[in-house]
Amino acid sequence: MRIALGLQYDGSSYSGWQTQPNGNTIQDDLEKAITAFIGEQGAQALPVSTITAGRTDSGVHALGQVVHFDTQVERDPFSWVRGINSFLPKEIVINWAKPVSDEFSARFSAFERTYIYALHAGPCRAPLVSSRAGYLLLPPQKWFDVKAMQLAAQSLIGEYDFTSFRSSECQSKTPVKTIYSIDIISQEPWLYFRIRGNAFLHHMVRNLVGSFLQIGVGKQAAEWMGQLLTAKDRRLAAPTFMADGLYLAKIAYPEQFEIPGPWLENSWLPPEVAGA
Repeated sequence: MRIALGLQYDGSSYSGWQTQPNGNTIQDDLEKAITAFIGEQGAQALPVSTITAGRTDSGVHALGQVVHFDTQVERDPFSWVRGINSFLPKEIVINWAKPVSDEFSARFSAFERTYIYALHAGPCRAPLVSSRAGYLLLPPQKWFDVKAMQLAAQSLIGEYDFTSFRSSECQSKTPVKTIYSIDIISQEPWLYFRIRGNAFLHHMVRNLVGSFLQIGVGKQAAEWMGQLLTAKDRRLAAPTFMADGLYLAKIAYPEQFEIPGPWLENSWLPPEVAGA
């Protein structure tokens, strides 16, 4: 039996999603919890292996992560939710579980992913959200040129080679990805970026955000973004921006799989930002 799960997590204290030799990953804690629950139910506690829709980096969060795993244990959906959650740390929660066909893959069946970046800006940091939002120092009475950033975003819509925004550690077979939409939402002192595409390169969203901010503070013109895209040279774009404000918000799948959406009401982000 194949089981799909919907997760939310605060990744601020983790070394990312993917299992690593030194541990401390979301995948490690989730697989331990699933294995412990299956063991509690009387089945042989063999290690469980999960496949995920998106391998988030160190410090990155998720509102709507999706994973699947295979098991011989049969339980009703809420038993999976309640049982696995009882073994998870407070930073991770299962929102839903459902049996799916063997054709479903959390990774390969996904055709669209949405990331949100939440940024707080101003003369003082916001310590109560320090690990859940990015921060940029701005002088009093100073704000971003949002129209310039929105104009720059238009040059990224479509299928392009995003090498200029690709980490040197990226393992993707191709730098060509498709961006469907970029929304830049200004609610001073908050700025939100919502980027929807078929897939993303390693550090791509954070590299885009860093370059947008260069335009937003007036260090670069809106046309610079298109120039970076054409150049296909990572050295020319802005440095990778901090991970704190990045959220894997939503994964889209073909309707035939009937995969639930994320539980956005559990998010601190404004509904008009998280709910799109």
